[in-house]
Amino acid sequence: MNQSHAMDFTGRAVLVTGGTRGLGAALARAFLASGADVMVCGRGTPAALPSSGGREASFRAADLRDPAAAADLVAVTAERFGRLDVLVNNAGGSPDADAATVSPRFVEKVVALNLLAPFYTAQAANLVMREQPDGGCVINIGSVSAHDPQPGTAAYTAAKAGLLGLTRALALEWAPRVRVNHITAGLIRTENATALYGDDGGAAVADIVPMGRLAEPDDVARACLWLACDLSSYVSGADLAVHGGGEIPARQVIRRTRPPFSSP
Repeated sequence: MNQSHAMDFTGRAVLVTGGTRGLGAALARAFLASGADVMVCGRGTPAALPSSGGREASFRAADLRDPAAAADLVAVTAERFGRLDVLVNNAGGSPDADAATVSPRFVEKVVALNLLAPFYTAQAANLVMREQPDGGCVINIGSVSAHDPQPGTAAYTAAKAGLLGLTRALALEWAPRVRVNHITAGLIRTENATALYGDDGGAAVADIVPMGRLAEPDDVARACLWLACDLSSYVSGADLAVHGGGEIPARQVIRRTRPPFSSP
């Protein structure tokens, strides 16, 4: 969704990992629309970069599972913009896999992408932010899986639960100069919603969400803008749920679908 936002980030620099498509691109566009200079990264060169109002994000190819690549990305961003105010650790994800048979290599890759890469990138960002008069903030994009695991997501769930714990630990260590917060994101309607949720683009899945719909990427973007702006200057170590109320418990779904009880 393209729209203006009330927060003004003019003169501030933002790094969004995994920011070339899907949710990450929406986050980048929201910060651009609010006046920020934005760097995005990915492992391959994108066909197009996020843009808004005639302004376009900068791009750097990086595999953030490599600590040296994460440090280089942060250094390039800070050099290009002269500062780094906000890091959004958005890159992540995993296909489903059977925990009984999944390979060690698969588990290592999932944990590296969803937990170690955010750690490495945040470490490098902190070195820059702590030297700035206004400090900075880190926002980790998490998942409902960290709170409510689903079958086929053991490695991903463990990594995302670790990311939530990491957020709280870094908030303790890096305050007051650097704030660190977490967003628990639910089901999101991105351009690949059909591939993720079926031919209806998630319409049927939306029935299990109390708000009655999947999140739009801009729902998460607005939460990021709030966590990154001065309105949340006393918020650190927080877990902000952006999931439409979570998921309706299975027993309640059964109640909704059963016919009313009647005596014989």
